[in-house]
Amino acid sequence: MMTYGYSQTVALTSDQITAEISREISSFLDHQTRILEGIADDLLPVGEAIKDFLEGGKRLRPRFAITAYQACGGTDIGTAIKAVTSLEFLHACALIHDDVMDGSETRRGKPAVHHQFANFHRQEQFHGNSESFGLSSAILLGDLCLVWADQSLHSAGLTTEQILHVQPIYDEMRAELMAGQYLDVLEQAIGASNLERSLRVARYKSGKYSVERPLHFGSAMAKSDSETLRVFSDFGLPLGEAFQLRDDILGVFGDPTITGKPAGDDLREGKRTVLMAETFARASQIQTQSILRHFGDPHLSAEGISVLREIISSTGALAAVEKRIETNARKAQEVISSSRLTVDGKSLLSELAVAATVRNV
Repeated sequence: MMTYGYSQTVALTSDQITAEISREISSFLDHQTRILEGIADDLLPVGEAIKDFLEGGKRLRPRFAITAYQACGGTDIGTAIKAVTSLEFLHACALIHDDVMDGSETRRGKPAVHHQFANFHRQEQFHGNSESFGLSSAILLGDLCLVWADQSLHSAGLTTEQILHVQPIYDEMRAELMAGQYLDVLEQAIGASNLERSLRVARYKSGKYSVERPLHFGSAMAKSDSETLRVFSDFGLPLGEAFQLRDDILGVFGDPTITGKPAGDDLREGKRTVLMAETFARASQIQTQSILRHFGDPHLSAEGISVLREIISSTGALAAVEKRIETNARKAQEVISSSRLTVDGKSLLSELAVAATVRNV
């Protein structure tokens, strides 16, 4: 496999990248919150809610982008850090809206944004329906994060040439994300349990926008060629799929004290994931009847969750998905280890691959 070669540069460590991204997000939010305050004091809860929402987090997407930039020989790290924070604001938009669509109670161990604003409505004894106010507020906050994503990109200080390289990738990434979100909603409405359809949702809802496109974003900032983009696709697509499959497993078996989501939340929501497609394909008639009785029940009890978890494990579906994760992660590692990117860049990308697939949250 031919790849484009780059000269070795001294790269920031993973921890340094995360810290710098978080620092830039904080600075950007301080500035934007002051602008909101200048419009009206009533917007203070909006700025504070977004600050609170963006506190913490793995910064995975901007980390992939900045690591790709460094791996391709990019050296203007300060400007690049500012540009890649746009990916974290895009991610915030997706999460806030996703919680509305899924009716999620919590996010990262805290009430989801729509619940926060519903509670705010009740506390202030406003007129009208608290839940409607919460949903409307969350939609608008998600939209605001999307606006701020654009602002953070275009105010970063990239050159005109860099913008011309990055903008098409950024546009495509956003369109793919929205397409994937719709496909996810559609799958639940259809009630399908088809492996290929579930894999397509996993690829577009999360895999491409979490890994492949951020890699392309960073590579484009370094003005790389098309061959380098193909290398990042060969690395990012299997890794992105593995990342989403790990997320599917955590949605069923994850510890809520670690994931910040209620136990078995994906089971209550009836998420048509690859894990569940594998389960339906392998289940006996009696097991299928039990799945249909419990799966998608918004009031699913702890006992019902245990029943579904046992079926998922005993059918071999869990082992099959774990095997798919392992295979995809190994494929990604082989691609990046044989590339001619910078040595530090390859090391950091390998580290990120592990963080994306072997995780608790």
